[in-house]
Order: sequence, then structure tokens, then C-alpha cells
Amino acid sequence: MAARTPAHGVDVLVVSLGSTPGLRAADAELARGLQAAGASVALAAAAPPRPVRTLMLTDLGWARAARAAALSGLAEHGGARAVVYCTTTAALLWPRAGAIRFDAPAAANRPGRHGLWQRPLERRRLRAAPLLLPSSEGALAELPAGAGGAAARALVLPVPVEPSGPPAPERDIAAITYGANPEKKGLDRVLAAWRALRAQRPPGEQLVVAGVGAGELAAAGLVRAGEPGVQVTGLLDPSEYRALLRRARVFVCAPRREDYGVAQLEALADGCRLVTTPAPGPYVALPIARRLDARLVGEDLSAALGAALEAPAGDYADRASRELVPFGRRAVDALIARQLLARLLD
Repeated sequence: MAARTPAHGVDVLVVSLGSTPGLRAADAELARGLQAAGASVALAAAAPPRPVRTLMLTDLGWARAARAAALSGLAEHGGARAVVYCTTTAALLWPRAGAIRFDAPAAANRPGRHGLWQRPLERRRLRAAPLLLPSSEGALAELPAGAGGAAARALVLPVPVEPSGPPAPERDIAAITYGANPEKKGLDRVLAAWRALRAQRPPGEQLVVAGVGAGELAAAGLVRAGEPGVQVTGLLDPSEYRALLRRARVFVCAPRREDYGVAQLEALADGCRLVTTPAPGPYVALPIARRLDARLVGEDLSAALGAALEAPAGDYADRASRELVPFGRRAVDALIARQLLARLLD
């Protein structure tokens, strides 16, 4: 069905916080899926606020930016039948109630002083939202007790993940990791595991660190300039990053908490073997990784990485493809068309 613009404005206004490349891509995918289902959609993107020192102030800046984007979108498009706020932060200062899409609530990923003002306001927004769109069952389970009958108003809506292209003729990268937010991603643990293993590996093998700059890593004391066996790419265009995944044999990570894990799902989709430590949070790729090869999941990251490089399971990629079917665009588009759109517009 072709998208249309009704007399009252668009069917759905998607308010995109977009504070990371992954969130921006997920929000664009949601808008595309709604349009494919026949809705007219506008995407209102929050303008990045100036950097500040604390998570409390960071969330306040993004919440104000999301409110401004929502107000501008509603005014520009003559209103909307429904509004979807992407992340609970985008909904904190909403000008109008709407559905909330989230991969984790502040109740879980803003503990202690980091979420002093966000958590109580989040509970009120979750109670008032007509529809909740967690990215996983784990995200739904993390909702606070004060969310008010959340399960009855929830529809689990995964972020679609697809292969980015044909595999490279040769997988010439031994291992790759995504290092944005190095502390949360546990990049120090990944580097320690690689350094412990590297002496046993053929000369010339590389760990590629994407998503973070060499200067930031050097300043944090994580990677020294010119370190053998470690290549730091900086922040890449998504197509460039996915091309590296298609060349890599292993994706390795050690998150201290994982709110969803789209980078791990993308790595599996592009044919990498996933080596990871367990982590708290709604880490959707963790049970998949265990089913694919339990040797590659554990606290001994160096041993798991060695097993992935030395003795990989021969049918790993085929089984990974089957595991990712529920996360594919076709499955998510069907969920949007059959359930989400009607619940939004009702």
C-alpha cells in the first residue's frame, strides 16, 4: 500500500533521539517499516545537545532536544494520529503522550545517582504511554514495578538486522570489535585477551577496533600508538564498518552491560563467529551465541577467542542465519503490518 498524507497530518510521527549511530539506524528502520505497512510517516530527529560532564545532564539535554523535535514535527505536519518516542529519554519531556520504543529503561541502565531525576519521571511516562515497544523480552522484564500494567500494553519489536552484502573473498581480519563507549563495551578486557593470545597466533594477524578514535584510546591508556597487532579505525560510515565485518573471522566483545547488542547481531549476520563474555542486561545475542558454540562464551575471553580462531564449528554461519530469522526485516515488517500499525492508530 502506498504511503499517504491524511488531511489531519501524518499517521505516525517518529521522534528519534538518535544519540548513537545504532539508534539512528533503528529509528530509520522503524519509519521505513511503518511506511511499508501503508502509513504516512514523518521522522523528527533531535538535534545533538552540547556535551556535558554527567549522565543526568546529558539525559536532560537529549530530553529537551527530543521535546523540541516533537513540537517542531507536530507543527510542521499538522499533527499526527500517533507519536512514537524512540527511547524513554525521548519521552521524558514529551509534549504529547505516545508510544515508547526502548531497548532498556533508565530503571536498569541509570542506577544510583546517574538516574536520580530520570527514573521517577520515566515511571510516569511508562504508565501514561498507550503502547510500549520494547526491543526484547528482556527489556520488558526490566521495566520498574511502577510502570502500571506494562505487559498488557507492550509489543516486543526487534531491531531488524540483515546481511550487509556478500562475504569477502577472503576473511583476512582475525578479529574485530566495536569500541564506542570503551568502558561500557569492556574494550580493556578485549585488548587484554587479544594481547594474551597474540604471541600464539601467526604473525601479522590483527584485532581491528572500530567505532572509536586512536586519540581517545591513547588518552585513556588503552592502546599505545603503533601497537603491533591492533588497528584502530575510528568512527566509520556504516557501509565501511559492515564491509570490515564481512572480512572478519571473529567478532569479540566483553560488555559490562548490554542493553540490546545490535553490533553482535550484525556481526553474526555478516558471517562472523561471536566471542563474548556474559553480561547483565537484555543482551539478545547472548543466548544465540551460547546455542551456536558454548565454547565461545565465557569469562576466559582469551581461551574463547583462541577456540574461535583455531577450531571453529563448521556449520556456524548457517546456524547463525537460522537464528537470525526472527530479527530479519521480513519478520519485523510483518509484525509492524499485522500488529503494530493497528495498535498505534487505534
